[in-house]
Amino acid sequence: MELILGLISGAVGGNVAGKLLGSLNQGTLINSISGIVGGGIGGSILGMLGAPDLAGAAGDAGGLDIGAIIGQVVGGGVGGGAVLAIVGMVRKATGK
Repeated sequence: MELILGLISGAVGGNVAGKLLGSLNQGTLINSISGIVGGGIGGSILGMLGAPDLAGAAGDAGGLDIGAIIGQVVGGGVGGGAVLAIVGMVRKATGK
């Protein structure tokens, strides 16, 4: 569940970053792909740092801990935006 949230929020984060940073905008498709990759990476990094996962954080609530969900969404969005920024800078440096 946390991977899906990270990927979706990464795609959204990549597109939002593309709109906010117009010089790094690569179009919806590349923004989304970069965001999905970044969202997966961001979620993995959060997991390695010991952030609670959705299955184990809530105990009896069945993995619906709002804090863990928000953490995954934020981590995925930030990771998506960061990877888009890197992709945009690399493509800009190489002349597309």
